Amino acid sequence: MAEPENTPPEEGFLSHLIELRARLVRAAGGVLVAFIALSPFMKRIFDYVSQPMMKALPEGSKLLATGVIAPFMVPLKVTLFAAFLIASPWVLYQAWAFVAPGLYQHEKRLAGPVIVSSVLMFFGGMAYCYYVVFGVVFHFISHFAPQSVNVSPDIEQYFDFVMRMFIAFGLAFEVPIAVMLLVRMGVTTVAKLRQVRPYMVVGAFVIAAIFTPPDVMSQMLLALPLWALFELGVVLAAFFGTPKEQPSASTELTTKG
Repeated sequence: MAEPENTPPEEGFLSHLIELRARLVRAAGGVLVAFIALSPFMKRIFDYVSQPMMKALPEGSKLLATGVIAPFMVPLKVTLFAAFLIASPWVLYQAWAFVAPGLYQHEKRLAGPVIVSSVLMFFGGMAYCYYVVFGVVFHFISHFAPQSVNVSPDIEQYFDFVMRMFIAFGLAFEVPIAVMLLVRMGVTTVAKLRQVRPYMVVGAFVIAAIFTPPDVMSQMLLALPLWALFELGVVLAAFFGTPKEQPSASTELTTKG
């Protein structure tokens, strides 16, 4: 929020802290409301998340809960994660409302589409991970196990693996947006991005090796889409990411707020 010119720096900083606290409380309240609404379906949500693994396991097999409170805590964590995803547009709006008064008009026009597309792309990455990657990876792992091994994963380890994969693929699908922003803000150019293409290919496989299980199938399912998304970002940046001439400082100051 813009401060009057005669406002002391201490008061301006304090007002920003108060505004930040209010936005954080509202964002947390949105997540809490979503969690309360989802809590009656806690078991169903976890069963839905565990379906890819259950389909890959031999008939009659189930996930194991080795911890005393794991049968309660793990579904609760899954539901809380789902609540955060559902409330993420509200959370991002609170973040936007806090920083918007300090942005120029051309920055405000850019922020809206970026936020919406980022949420959609993140959800798209999670959907690709759930419907494509999990089915392939879990089927491969369960059928690769020797006959003497009873494959019954622990639910806490399964939850950690699923959340890590969701976040990895969600962030991977943000690459086209990041590429477009870098070009549009003048940080780099399409020509330079094309020059570093070989390094991006190597980087995609390095990132896949870090965030996925140590098997070739999982790494390929992340590295290849990551590479393809980078190429998509370069193509989109060539059409829509060209930096435009920025308004003069005097003009921006009159429209800031």
